[in-house]
Amino acid sequence: MSWLNYHHLLYFWTVAREGSIAAASKSLRLAQPTISTQIRVLEEQLGTQLFVRAHRRLELTESGRVVFRYADEIFGLGREMIEVLRERPRGRAVVLNVGLTAVVPKLVAYRLLEPALQLEPRINIHVHEDRFAGLLGKLANHELDVVLSDAPVGTESSVRAFNHPLGQCGISLFGTASLVARHRRNFPQSLDRAPMLLPMSGTLLRRDLERWFARLGVVPEIVAEFDDSALLNVFGQAGRGLFAGPSAIEAHIRRQYDVAVLGRTDDVIERFFAITVQRRIAHPAVSAICTSARNELFRAG
Repeated sequence: MSWLNYHHLLYFWTVAREGSIAAASKSLRLAQPTISTQIRVLEEQLGTQLFVRAHRRLELTESGRVVFRYADEIFGLGREMIEVLRERPRGRAVVLNVGLTAVVPKLVAYRLLEPALQLEPRINIHVHEDRFAGLLGKLANHELDVVLSDAPVGTESSVRAFNHPLGQCGISLFGTASLVARHRRNFPQSLDRAPMLLPMSGTLLRRDLERWFARLGVVPEIVAEFDDSALLNVFGQAGRGLFAGPSAIEAHIRRQYDVAVLGRTDDVIERFFAITVQRRIAHPAVSAICTSARNELFRAG
């Protein structure tokens, strides 16, 4: 039987993940010639070329992409095994590194993370907010335990990760009492020319809202667009425009921002996901987040 040298596979996997031998050399703390030599040995053993050089960069061949997918799963399973078997130190907080996309409403993020704070041993949560692609990169490098997002990781992503659906719900439209009073009659057609605060173009919620407006035949007046959902809500609290939020936390939005509900719709659905590099969730805090979201927060959805 021919045995695979997993050190060679690790060097290949690191180069493919980092994008260059130089970057892999820093990550592995090995000399570049050593890594190059070991990858050539791996290619000889497998009988196929794994990289080609294009525009001063290394790119995976078709065989290389196949090997990378297997290597990603092999090392992912190894990390999962260690996490399952590792005994958590008693009396010390277990760290949960969470990646949060900026478009996830902060009240939803809190409700999702809250169950983790009730666990024993104590959980110390570190939240890192960034764009989706940046968070996936940190997840792949094991800087994060989980990414909370309103979008799943797609099959086209170079990061091997698994989507764990948390739940879904319709949206509610919010505004100050005076603004809602002006547009309450004949909702949702009353949204035509109404001042609106929207997430930035390219987000799922923005796309779905625009499709909904088009089906209704209304054209709201876009006052401002935001990357950050919390800042969007602050502008809404100040009366600068109407804004959308998940119906699952409608009561919390009303209390937090002192706003009223203009109307609701299930024609626009918000979905939320926990994304991990593991097929089976091993971290107890991530498990608590998923269970609580499905059984409580998004139960009606």
